[in-house]
Amino acid sequence: MTHLDLVTSNGKSEVYIGGEIHEVISRFDKNKTVVLADENFLRFHAGKFSGFTLVSVGSGEQAKTMDQAVKLYHKLLELEVDRSWSIIGAGGGIATDLSGFVASTFLRGIPFGFVSTTLLGQVDAAIGGKNGVNLEGFKNMVGLIRQPEFVICDIDSLSTLPEREFLGGFAEIIKYGAIRDRSFFEYLDKNIEKGIAKDAFVLEKMIFESVKNKIEVVQSDENEMGERKTLNFGHTFAHAFEKLYRIPHGEAVSLGMVLAARLSVKMGLLNEDDSFKLEHMIARCGLPVRYDFDSEAIAEAMKKDKKRAGEEISFILLDSIGKAVIRRIPVNNLKSMLYDLR
Repeated sequence: MTHLDLVTSNGKSEVYIGGEIHEVISRFDKNKTVVLADENFLRFHAGKFSGFTLVSVGSGEQAKTMDQAVKLYHKLLELEVDRSWSIIGAGGGIATDLSGFVASTFLRGIPFGFVSTTLLGQVDAAIGGKNGVNLEGFKNMVGLIRQPEFVICDIDSLSTLPEREFLGGFAEIIKYGAIRDRSFFEYLDKNIEKGIAKDAFVLEKMIFESVKNKIEVVQSDENEMGERKTLNFGHTFAHAFEKLYRIPHGEAVSLGMVLAARLSVKMGLLNEDDSFKLEHMIARCGLPVRYDFDSEAIAEAMKKDKKRAGEEISFILLDSIGKAVIRRIPVNNLKSMLYDLR
């Protein structure tokens, strides 16, 4: 098990990458800890928390709502949880986002940590302290930033993931190489098939380097005033695809990165060879690089993105592989821009 620390002005979050999660959870009092877990965790991994109080948070984006958060508040009241208790969010990104939000707001905040069991969660959602819920189908519209005390990236649990869900995690892994770490991108280019085949050494390195990159960004800009915005590469497009077409997050991010790279070329930032390299790597992971979308509908959904400021939206583009830039685009240009990118 390897270990990294995320240290900000608000405290320290310990991130563990490996399979021996009992080393961390043994520090918790079973009588004063609630595990908020998704359905997949309860089906495959509940035994790792024998003796703890386990509560289901449901599964899918439909569970990540204020209504579900309120149900969980009532359950905590029923259990007579007070500030001496702790919460552990266990499962994928939806479970950790929701449980982090509930823990951060119940009784004005009680201690919490995460056990992340999906590749997407381990390299992105569980790291960095963003906790929140969706509102009327729009992603993460209500939330706050508060760091978990720990995050366990339980690599052993990846063996229980459906193949499609596992492959979706590679979208976020590729993102780190694309926006800030060209040497990592080159490593992925040489080893991506080994990661897909679950080579233990290669996969752990990919997770470690992804987490390391995210920690460095969050430590420099916890509240997303500058560099942390670059982590949204592909996500403005992706959230619109998720809302309209119910595409899994990793696949939506893949499409979003392809469109963002094409837009980067169109704006004279990125050369076409680098755009092709990115698109080709995404395709090697079995992730989509083409989709027949409605330009007008996507544009309307993007107008409601939380990154909108007045009549402009901030887009994360590429100047080169390993270097992201932020550009503001008028919302009135979205429809024609999307039509051209198709």
